[in-house]
Amino acid sequence: MPAEGGAQGADRTLRHGDRIAFGARHLAVRATPGHTDGCLSFVLDDESMAFSGDCLLVRGCGRTDFQQGDPHRLWRSVRAELFSLPLDCLLYPAHDYRGLTVTSVREERAYNPRLGGEIGEDDFVGYMHNLKLPHPKQIDVAVPANLVCGRPSDDGPAGPGYADREPGWAALVFTFAGLWEIQPQGLEEAARGVQVVDVREPAEFDGPLGHIAQARPIPLGELDARLGELSKERPVVTVCRSGARSAQAATLLQKAGFAEVANLAGGMLRWRANGHPVVGGAH
Repeated sequence: MPAEGGAQGADRTLRHGDRIAFGARHLAVRATPGHTDGCLSFVLDDESMAFSGDCLLVRGCGRTDFQQGDPHRLWRSVRAELFSLPLDCLLYPAHDYRGLTVTSVREERAYNPRLGGEIGEDDFVGYMHNLKLPHPKQIDVAVPANLVCGRPSDDGPAGPGYADREPGWAALVFTFAGLWEIQPQGLEEAARGVQVVDVREPAEFDGPLGHIAQARPIPLGELDARLGELSKERPVVTVCRSGARSAQAATLLQKAGFAEVANLAGGMLRWRANGHPVVGGAH
């Protein structure tokens, strides 16, 4: 893990100029901050290939609008540490949303619409400031998990020892995000004894995916104001389309003092895909 990232529990922390040896070869560590403070890129010893993480992507780059992002730093990182490599150096980003796996310094210097050609630093900064990208659905869960190297905490959102208190009301799994999850089959088996809270918007509740028969519709934005509609004496299962919003709802309920809360894994998408009954929806 990068030393500048501040994560706890790493086996090894890395800084600019370090080397990672394997056999007779090594990777050179280059600090390429801008997407986050801790972004690192790794260059093979003969500079024939480099691994650019979330800094430089194929015809793109990491966003700079959260988690210590800074477009000025990202511009300078790419120019100084990656575009300075040989033109034929292959670049492998950490991910790509279109299934692409590799590019090259030559290609990105020529064709990257954000960083290539004659585009200057001010152009790039203006571009990044005006992307207006949506907030990542899982970023509020992912960032804390990253800071502990993905290890589940003994002190979950509901307080010390939360992960050690094995629930007896259903078969649950404790996730890296610090939440209990229930699978669709588990919810169907425990349905009579739990409160099911669907935190989707009204149009979704009555929309194509339908809803679970006993689900109480309380949109996520209204949940805090409507906590009084729920009993703290019975377990609560939160539900949404995919499990992302309902994870936020589960966290909110835990912080509000609900001791027995679980998120429906995969949301209504998985519930329907697994063939469980729904009210309404497309057939």
